[in-house]
Amino acid sequence: MNAMADRAEREVRTGRLHAFGAAVLFGASTPLSKLLLPRVSPLMLAALLYLGAAGLITIFRALAIFRGRQSSETGIRSSDVPALCAVVAFGGVLGPTLMLVGLSRISALTGSLLLNLEAVFTIAIAVAIFREHLDAGSTLACAVIIAGAALLSYQPGVMTATLTGSMAIVAACLCWAIDNNLSQRLSLRDPLAIVQVKTTGAGLTSMALALTTGHALPVPAVLAGALALGCVSYGASLVMAMLALRYLGAARQIAWFSTAPFIGAALSIPIFGVLPSLFETLGMVFMMAGIFLLVRERHSHVHTHQPLEHEHSHTHDEHHRHTHEEAVIEPHSHQHRHEPVTHAHPHVSDLHHRHPHS
Repeated sequence: MNAMADRAEREVRTGRLHAFGAAVLFGASTPLSKLLLPRVSPLMLAALLYLGAAGLITIFRALAIFRGRQSSETGIRSSDVPALCAVVAFGGVLGPTLMLVGLSRISALTGSLLLNLEAVFTIAIAVAIFREHLDAGSTLACAVIIAGAALLSYQPGVMTATLTGSMAIVAACLCWAIDNNLSQRLSLRDPLAIVQVKTTGAGLTSMALALTTGHALPVPAVLAGALALGCVSYGASLVMAMLALRYLGAARQIAWFSTAPFIGAALSIPIFGVLPSLFETLGMVFMMAGIFLLVRERHSHVHTHQPLEHEHSHTHDEHHRHTHEEAVIEPHSHQHRHEPVTHAHPHVSDLHHRHPHS
């Protein structure tokens, strides 16, 4: 059982590293995008960032196929298509469109504060609908991080809002929360394949919206810079976020990912030479406190796994006791059945641990 506990803790640490890595890469896109924005419209930039990410993943997967490398990950199945279409629709089409509609009717200050509802909605859906569990300590950690994000996004100014604009931003946050939770349900699939579909759908949709509303392509240098930034800050970041969803669940992943504004603010100091304001400093302190609480989290108790049959990349451990007729290389992927088992080890609400708590 010690080996099982060690493995479980390693997976949680891996999930945290992926989640924080995704936040770092995505957070870096904020100050770097500001360097590009004077020469390209926001909607066109969003399209180019997504298409840059899609291009990176497509080239990477094509090279792997060309070199004959076999992935141990499970590919997309026909049963995944409805969820994947919903991910593209909610996360790549409705969310960005509603955000743009909302921001055109309210102040930037109001919009930046309302956008923090994405984390709130993600956690609420994960706990209420998808049976993820957050104990008191984890709930406090998530709340502290979200409060830090709100402080970090707060800039003294005029708060103006119309009901239509505010509701559009709220609806956008709800769309992204649905996207986050559905992506978590797909996280046992090949993350490269999922991100490739997601970024391609979002990129083409954003590009169509940009061109039909009169936004022109930027000059070649800016075009190349936007695509390159998208490769790293969106492509690599989204792959790491998918892996974090696999190991941590949606609620904890979004808490870690909510530190992206903190990363962006920290990078803005050397890039733009602007010291953080009082609210930004307080936001950073809140976020560091929330991260400290999440890192200290250790959830362990006796729990029972119900019978479950599915397919994903795995190694033979306490959760995977099935046999093979021939020798196999681990990790590997195939359809397998989990028999009922009762044991205790550290865990979080990943897709193998959705049991009730008293």
